[in-house]
Amino acid sequence: MAKLKITLVKSLIGRPEDQRVTVRTLGLTKTNRSVICEDTPQVRGMVNKVGHLLKVEEA
Repeated sequence: MAKLKITLVKSLIGRPEDQRVTVRTLGLTKTNRSVICEDTPQVRGMVNKVGHLLKVEEA
């Protein structure tokens, strides 16, 4: 299965709590940190919800 490299590029300061929880669920804690996740429909849905804060690449 394909993998995604997800990087948090914008701060969570001033963002709604549901967006903060979604970013934490993806495993991101600080700006410019990256995680590698499986490309599943659940992960894609979370990325779509907070896509304006993230940079997503194929890994």
